Amino acid sequence: MSLLVASNVVAGYGAQDEILKGVDLVVAEDEVVAIIGPNGAGKSTLLKAIAGLLRPKLGSVTLGGRPIAGLPAREISRLGLAYVPQEFNVFPTLSVRENLEIGGYIDRKAAARRIEGVLGRFPVLADKQRHAARTLSGGERQMLAMAMALMVEPTLLLLDEPSAGLSPLAAERLFDAIVEIHKAGIAIAIVEQNANEALAISDRAYILVDGKNSRTGAAKALAADPQIRRLFLGA
Repeated sequence: MSLLVASNVVAGYGAQDEILKGVDLVVAEDEVVAIIGPNGAGKSTLLKAIAGLLRPKLGSVTLGGRPIAGLPAREISRLGLAYVPQEFNVFPTLSVRENLEIGGYIDRKAAARRIEGVLGRFPVLADKQRHAARTLSGGERQMLAMAMALMVEPTLLLLDEPSAGLSPLAAERLFDAIVEIHKAGIAIAIVEQNANEALAISDRAYILVDGKNSRTGAAKALAADPQIRRLFLGA
């Protein structure tokens, strides 16, 4: 069953600025979907338009069959969607636990229970829950950002370039964590420059080029396509 359906989304950052030129995206309840493509293709803009940080000019977005295009980000979050931006996604001067408390602001009564559950999922954060977020490694910060998103108990998690700037080992650990989150029953849409790794953990994928859908299909099939490998996978 389709959880997220975005259809013909047109969006940009100014009256004459259309970065997305009619993009479609579908994420089923049991899927990990990768969104890949060259820089400037509109991948991050698409996530922002879905999450309510950018109002689409045209098109529709539904979550669980409910229209969400144009709703405030807070309301969309309450409906079960969590978004993790690439940068500025934690509060560096606050402790790990305080960051999680902020992540659970939507339902403060359930926050304490959810914090314990999230820390159980990320043992490295449990060991450092009293440490300031700025003391964490890059990979640990990204895990904290995802942990904050999980505090709303989402049905759909949007990840924007989670492995950006990480070492190969840290990125590998992060992708392992994403797989485990999905196994817990959370659908995921992931924008990634590390296209090989993104396709390896995904069920399906979309390739965006110049603000439009270029290709879509099973992730394994796209990863094996010689043209796709040459153009987008560095092979």
